[in-house]
Amino acid sequence: MTVYCGIDWAEGHHDIALIDEEGRLVGKRRIEESLDGLAELTAMLAAAGDSADDPIPVAIETPRGLLVAALRATGRPIYAINPLAVARYRERSSVSGKKSDHADALTLANILRTDRHRHRRLPDDSDLARSITVLARGYQDAVWRRTKLVQELRARLREYYPGFLATFARTSGMSTTRLASAEARAVLAIAPSPAEAATVSRARVQAALRRAGRTRNIASVTADIVAALRIAQPRQAQLVEQAMRTQTLALLDVLNAICGSVEQLSAALIDAFTQHPDYEIITSFPGLADISGAIVLGEIGDDRARFTDDRALQAFAGSAPVTRASGKTRAVIRRRTKNNRLAAAGHCWAFTAAGRPSPAREHYLRRRARGDGHPAALRHLFNRSLGQLHHCLQTGQTYDPIKAFPHATTVVGTGHVESAAAAAA
Repeated sequence: MTVYCGIDWAEGHHDIALIDEEGRLVGKRRIEESLDGLAELTAMLAAAGDSADDPIPVAIETPRGLLVAALRATGRPIYAINPLAVARYRERSSVSGKKSDHADALTLANILRTDRHRHRRLPDDSDLARSITVLARGYQDAVWRRTKLVQELRARLREYYPGFLATFARTSGMSTTRLASAEARAVLAIAPSPAEAATVSRARVQAALRRAGRTRNIASVTADIVAALRIAQPRQAQLVEQAMRTQTLALLDVLNAICGSVEQLSAALIDAFTQHPDYEIITSFPGLADISGAIVLGEIGDDRARFTDDRALQAFAGSAPVTRASGKTRAVIRRRTKNNRLAAAGHCWAFTAAGRPSPAREHYLRRRARGDGHPAALRHLFNRSLGQLHHCLQTGQTYDPIKAFPHATTVVGTGHVESAAAAAA
């Protein structure tokens, strides 16, 4: 008898439902997320005919958590079903809108019974790859939180202390302020208001820059910062300025903590990624370094059977376009349902690769010449690079620009340009 298991996951408990191939209920139970609860689940599956040779497949709404980790350890097939898909399946069996945890467990089990072939099981990634996933996502979250906080801090400074923004935009030689830099944070800590900026000494600024890690041109940079901070600027009322100063220091404390967490996660991520067997292949691609390559690996994993071909990987990343055709109307549009983390890393990957003289940049420029906008050209380059990465990982090869772009031109030696095919010859 073929049996399917559905688990409705919740924070405090989990509802289990087992059905046979005819859709009849074989067993149901509510368990706690504890060793006793896992023992109950194991006994329940064993009573339904579970074995190491023929394990009962499980459908659940989340790919994470201790319960999923315990089920992974048994080697059974696990299917993480999107909650939105579960909601649509629920409407097939009930139009009244009723809902219960047990009914959702039954719905999950029935999804496997009727449409198992339409859903992808959790990949069999190695422990190292899964640890890289945890670190890479933690790093991305920390970077995004840092960006959000920097924008919030910049908005506050614009209201009462625009001279500080102008100072670091001028000294950095860029149009941006770089508030997240250690030097900007160190100087803001000793001069968080226009009143303190007007009286801050060069010695304090020099000490702050040294604490931030600067070792060169300290005297000249200090002179520029002090001179810029002492330029007269409009002021808020004294009490209002003091209140904004207090808020700025509070935001600065949080920003310092987030910047520290970014550095900590970055070091741990690089250390784990360099130990992975795919490190050499991934970092051989132009535009992929230790951090970006680790993020890509963390999202695609190292289970070679996860994606049937490069098209499946490209659809997962959102780089492959979608065709919408109805009657005489046909449109090719960008894919909106995707792995957002991989898509974000892919944009940075393509942007970096397209910014340097290389066959990848030539491909980007050809797409622009054909009428693609900047985002579309980058997306096309990411799509092609992702297909090449899939091939290299499957075959164990490192990136070869001549094979990747056989009709491109490459710079050989000093200023000599020839076709890639001629360079190969």
